[in-house]
Amino acid sequence: MAPVPAFEIGVWNAWIFMIIYPLQWLAVILAGRGALSRTGHPIDIETSKSVRRRGMAANILWIAATLYSIFLPFYLGTPWFFTGLALFVVGLAILIIGTISFAISPPDYPVTGYVFRYTRHPMYLSMFFIYLGVSIAAVSWLFFLITLATFFLMRLTALAEERYCLRKYGDAYRDYMDRTPRWIGIPKQGKPLKSVSGMPGFQQSYFYFLLCYQDCCPKI
Repeated sequence: MAPVPAFEIGVWNAWIFMIIYPLQWLAVILAGRGALSRTGHPIDIETSKSVRRRGMAANILWIAATLYSIFLPFYLGTPWFFTGLALFVVGLAILIIGTISFAISPPDYPVTGYVFRYTRHPMYLSMFFIYLGVSIAAVSWLFFLITLATFFLMRLTALAEERYCLRKYGDAYRDYMDRTPRWIGIPKQGKPLKSVSGMPGFQQSYFYFLLCYQDCCPKI
């Protein structure tokens, strides 16, 4: 790991990983007005100045990370690259599943199934895996610092979003919190979780994407 951050334009640079976010938002736009409208802030969420500042800081970090990735070369053919690639694939899988499932889900219910059984914040978790994958594949201490700063902001936002969900969904969400780890783990055993309206699991899918991803992703 070089003490001076790498900075050179190349085809096989970290932008190959980071371009997934513009592509994700393009897919949401092409999916139609309904999917696009569900990617904004809930109209009933309360945002303080500190929350808005964290959202702005997260967006600035995302822009900085994306721009830097254009000039950040991978360590191709090394164990560093393949380790980072594996982490990126994990994050990408979580991101794709969450985005597609959310796009076809009704917007009025909390989500407790599929990947949300193992983490209350899968979209933040996917971003962490992708950023960490870039850091390792490019052996970049600077990008790793961006990753840590981004995760710190995601954690603060996640706490605020959980308070919002408790106000909105009450005991149903409190029961979900008791059973499901905040970041990743095996869910506790117990009575199967139900949505507010008793919807089947697949129809619940990933509305929580909206709540978990709103402040740490680029706004359209």
